[in-house]
Amino acid sequence: MGTHKYSCDTYRVKTMNSLREIAICLATTFAAGILFVNVYTSIVDAPNWGRDIPASIEATRNYFVVANPGTFFRLAAPINQVVTLIALVACWTFDTRVRYYLLAALVIAVATDAMTFSYFYPRNAIMFENPIDGNTEAIRTAWKGWTLMNWPRSVIVAIGLFLDFAALLRFSGRTGPRGSYPGLYRQMHADR
Repeated sequence: MGTHKYSCDTYRVKTMNSLREIAICLATTFAAGILFVNVYTSIVDAPNWGRDIPASIEATRNYFVVANPGTFFRLAAPINQVVTLIALVACWTFDTRVRYYLLAALVIAVATDAMTFSYFYPRNAIMFENPIDGNTEAIRTAWKGWTLMNWPRSVIVAIGLFLDFAALLRFSGRTGPRGSYPGLYRQMHADR
């Protein structure tokens, strides 16, 4: 009877830890995707936008008829926040350090979105929605500000990604065979 109860408890712990690990991995994956698309936009898209304003902005508007980088971010950013929140809730009682890493990563993800809405969206509107005629200087100023501030935004996202990785590494170290649960490890392998 004790063995059966232990087996159920072991199965429950293993299952919960697997779900926690999947959630942390998904949070890390989405944060990495957001970072790399953001860096791509800085390296490839933004220089093309500002190459020959207003002609380059007109070309970009024609290219962005169906979708633009915002299409990706409006999908990936909320998914990243939800998955990070799920990982945080799942790991809340597991380990204090994992909890704080994930909490900080979530705060950074939300803060990055707040920065995007308050700083980048208004500049996107100037560059890609407002009339071009008579606004060339405003478009040039918006492009310069956008280009300058996207690098700090990438650094902030990278910090969030680092925190996700730190949570994953800490979690893996705590659940591995030689982690901080050696008693459970010995009990699981005592019958062998």
